[in-house]
Amino acid sequence: MADLFKGVELHKKDGSKTMGEEALKGKIVALYFSAHWCPPCRQFTPVLKDFYGELVDESDKEFEIVFVSFDRSADDLKSYMAEDHGNWYFLPFGSEKIQELSTQFSVSGIPAMIVLKPNGDVITKNGRADVQGGKAPVQAFDQWAKA
Repeated sequence: MADLFKGVELHKKDGSKTMGEEALKGKIVALYFSAHWCPPCRQFTPVLKDFYGELVDESDKEFEIVFVSFDRSADDLKSYMAEDHGNWYFLPFGSEKIQELSTQFSVSGIPAMIVLKPNGDVITKNGRADVQGGKAPVQAFDQWAKA
């Protein structure tokens, strides 16, 4: 995972910035492809925020989300982050990594959530279903960790 984001600066909505290889090392990572203008995304994002909060804030699981925005402007991205998102990482608007990741993981529609092992291998391309599937966040995480 660290190699996938080596040399890539990741941001958080609190204004902090971290290099990807440091922030994601040893963690299961969900790449969350979404946009402010997408109604299904706007419905799913608060659910994902609660899921993330339970895993990261309450259970200390080695999990992180990187938001890969398909927003149309930096202002849309900023607004979406402020309104609906957890304090997870995101790629800044205009980052070349956005197109690279969407191509690499064959993202054809949003919202999409690709869950990756710490080494970068795909656990599932349907992480959204796991989050919405009725399992507790810790159960979903443990299932991913065993994959």
